[in-house]
Amino acid sequence: MKITTIGIDLAKNVLQIHGADERGKPVVRKQLKRDKVMAFFANMEPCVIGMEACGSAHHWARQLQSLGHEVKLISPQFVKPFVKTNKHDVADAEAICEAVSRPTMRFVPVKNVEQQAMLSLHRAREGFIVDRTATANRIRGLMAEYGLILPQGIGHVRSKVPELIEDATNELPGMFRRLIDQLLNHLRWLDEQIEMIEKEIHAWHRNNVDSQRLEQVPGIGVIIATAMIAMIGDARNFKNGRELAAWIGLVPRQHSTGGKQTLLGISKRGDAYLRKLLIHGARALAYHAGRKANPDHWLNKLINRRNMNVAVVAQANKTTRIVWAMLAHGRDFRPDYASKAPA
Repeated sequence: MKITTIGIDLAKNVLQIHGADERGKPVVRKQLKRDKVMAFFANMEPCVIGMEACGSAHHWARQLQSLGHEVKLISPQFVKPFVKTNKHDVADAEAICEAVSRPTMRFVPVKNVEQQAMLSLHRAREGFIVDRTATANRIRGLMAEYGLILPQGIGHVRSKVPELIEDATNELPGMFRRLIDQLLNHLRWLDEQIEMIEKEIHAWHRNNVDSQRLEQVPGIGVIIATAMIAMIGDARNFKNGRELAAWIGLVPRQHSTGGKQTLLGISKRGDAYLRKLLIHGARALAYHAGRKANPDHWLNKLINRRNMNVAVVAQANKTTRIVWAMLAHGRDFRPDYASKAPA
């Protein structure tokens, strides 16, 4: 029997395969070690292969696409309803094979190596920033134990703590002074790592036309632009701007029944890092809009009648829709652009 659909349950060392024919009847159930996977699929006619969008999924998708197969990645939350029995590799592979054949299933775009490299830079940068904040708070807390209270802001940790540990008039023991000096050196090292990564991001941005185009949008800088390009890839994978905003989690959750529409807070689906960046950019826009004496501005009108956080999320949603329109249609940003209503 000809295999038309395959589900693969990914793992570090052993991958579980479940293949079905055009009628959905199981044809093959097999475990493959990593070094046997490519040889197995190289000898097979092109078919549809489904995998959960998890660790190493994009790597395997690119490898199998190079053999002529059509690879589709599915979010794990959409696969779970198709698991018929207890969770194990065989049942998971069968559920993936079942899910990938559904005509209404939503898929995750396959990322290329350049996109993954840029996202890796963003993840590393975010991790260093978290470590830097933790280190500064650790220094602040340790100094407070000796009655030395520092003002808010990481800049005060850099400027005031070296003076305090050099001050011979306070009661700080020598071992404590050396400890704080080590933490300050670690803080400086984290600053250097963040700066190096940001240089890499800026260099990539200067060589990417789409990223430079997105920087024209108010509320979007180099960091947000590069993250959007790396995460979204081809914007035409999304039907419209609202679908992209929903994918990022910037639309309301619904709990509607009996014809009664009930909208809740934002869904917070999708990538939390990208959503955070967009909301930070929107908050900066809201701050500057409040300082400008322009009551007729769209954002100022919204701030006047709704909560600030609601207005910020609405601006982030609007920014996302603008990004989709620019990327999907290859346009530059036009502040005076207005879409025409359908006739």
